[in-house]
Amino acid sequence: MMFSVAVVKPNELKVVDIPEPVPGDYEVRIKTEAACLCNATDRKLIEGHFPGVEQYPLLLGHESVGVVDSVGSKVRNFAHGDRIVGGLLLNPTDPQFASGWGGFSEYILAVDHHAMVADGVADEAHHWYEVYEIMRKVPNTISVEDAVMLCTWREVYAAFGDFDIQPGQDILIFGSGPVGLSFIKFARLLGINSIVAVDLLAEKQHKALEMGADYAFTPDETSLGAYFKTRNKPFDLIIDAVGRENIINTALPMIRMAGSICVYGVIDKQTITIDKTNAPYNFNLLVHQWPTRAREAAAQEPLINWIEDGQLSYREFISAEYDIHEFEQAFEESIKGKTIKTLFHF
Repeated sequence: MMFSVAVVKPNELKVVDIPEPVPGDYEVRIKTEAACLCNATDRKLIEGHFPGVEQYPLLLGHESVGVVDSVGSKVRNFAHGDRIVGGLLLNPTDPQFASGWGGFSEYILAVDHHAMVADGVADEAHHWYEVYEIMRKVPNTISVEDAVMLCTWREVYAAFGDFDIQPGQDILIFGSGPVGLSFIKFARLLGINSIVAVDLLAEKQHKALEMGADYAFTPDETSLGAYFKTRNKPFDLIIDAVGRENIINTALPMIRMAGSICVYGVIDKQTITIDKTNAPYNFNLLVHQWPTRAREAAAQEPLINWIEDGQLSYREFISAEYDIHEFEQAFEESIKGKTIKTLFHF
């Protein structure tokens, strides 16, 4: 048996015992070393309003890293002792639990995507999922903590391609949680011209400035509104790193003709209303609710280069650490809004 963090029902968390997973032909079993709480997805799953997820109890977590301790017979690209990022439990061994990705478990599974592709079995008939593409080995040149942050960093870096963010642009970012701060950090490293951050909390505005934002404001008219009037120039692109209808509509009057509003994350409303009263005549609305896996997988190398060069570190993002059995306490602290990223030790 092993332990796993379960959402028994919305807003009720419990560490439960379930059978250990047994790896199939293309799978490796991973003993989890560390995991991170996703402030957006995990919170929506815990509170019971993640779109399309209705079955509870479920096993939680999708940001984890660990070491391979058992290898399936057809695996060629992973070996005993490899550190793997992105392992999950998509099919829990205990049928009473659904999968909320299951990464907060003592043991998880990763799949040798490239072996399945080479053998011509990377398809639905052979139970292949696109998420297998991002289950990747990480080098020992980076720390466990940096490795688990790759779960967030790879997806954000990939979104730069989805949103066509280019050097020299002026961008505005709503939200200075881990996603918003990652956008700021990467934008500065990639040569974006001007970076403005917006957040309700003074602590997070300060953090945004530390990450490389030129300015940071609250979203009200006396702060952001006053700055925009003084600036007297629209933005090329505005990122909603929270995923809310009101942010989209607040942003529309501030983008240039044919500029883009870029929504990152799951919008928890099925229907949104766009008020284009003061928007430019032409604009783009780009919605990134699910990762582009090929880009996410390819993001790993440039991110590791930044880590190895000392330009990117988990220390800038992780602001709270807990033992995994303290998950309920950690979640209660996270919803107060002051925690940037929460790390769990196994």
